[in-house]
Order: sequence, then structure tokens, then C-alpha cells
Amino acid sequence: MSGATAGEGPEVTPAAEPVRAVVVTQLGAAEPVAAICAIAGLEVDAVLSAVGVLAWCRDTAPGAPEQVAAALTRATPGLPAVLLVHRDGRIVAHTWLDGVAGDELASGLVLDGAPEALSNLLIGTETMDGFPDVVTSVGVGRLKAMRMMAKAGRAARRDRKKAS
Repeated sequence: MSGATAGEGPEVTPAAEPVRAVVVTQLGAAEPVAAICAIAGLEVDAVLSAVGVLAWCRDTAPGAPEQVAAALTRATPGLPAVLLVHRDGRIVAHTWLDGVAGDELASGLVLDGAPEALSNLLIGTETMDGFPDVVTSVGVGRLKAMRMMAKAGRAARRDRKKAS
């Protein structure tokens, strides 16, 4: 007989809460984030927010969100990012720069000035389906990813030219 006593039903183990992870970059467009991840073979959904691009990590197995943060910051030298992971009821935030993890940050302080949608994503009350203009890396081939990056580069150069 299993761990149940006579007259009781079987023991029920509560289902583990899913892990959720988002990388917050300072890039100004979702397309290059999705393109970088597509080239690296990483599955993300990216959307522009008030604090930069949010890259929702589809793969949250141990080490997978860190691969996303590393790939994004390696591809954008000198531009930091923050990886936020919600696991086991706790949100942990780390800085990333040039492909290397940095200091742990107080997640409350990170989320304090962030859009409410970021907190909602991490706790699971909102999904990427609720955002307009989400760009995914899933199913994007290398050639299309390169075109996405070239298009974003042209737009950035055009914006800089207009500003000067």
C-alpha cells in the first residue's frame, strides 16, 4: 500500500509552479532581440516596453534563461541586460554584460520602476498573448534573422540621422 492509510485517498503532491523568465534589454526594438536569439537557436518572444525589450524565455530549464541573457549581451557589447527568473515562489534578478552574469539585484527594486506587465508576466497573471507587436525567434531561419537585424540597423541609423 502506498503512503495512504485505510480510508484515505492517495497522497496528492501539489504541482510545481512553472518557472518564468524574462530578459530585459535596453535595445529599442524587438526584432533584433528575436533575430539574435534565432541565430543562437534560442526560443524567445520579444516585445518593446517602456524599459526596453522584454525577451520572454520559452525554455526555462536550468541554464536556458541564462543562455538567452548571455547571447543577447554578447551580441550587444557594452549594453547591459537584466535576467529575472521566477522559480519556487521567488523572483531573482541578475545583471548581465558582455555574456557574463554580474551581481544579483534586489528584484523588488528592479520591478519597482518597471511596467506592471513585467511583474504580471513573471507571476503568471499575464501572458505574451496579451501584448501587441510580439516578435518571436521561433521558426526564424538564419537568413531571415540576418535580414531582421539589417532592417533594425537601418532604422536605427535613420533615427539617429533625424535626431542630429
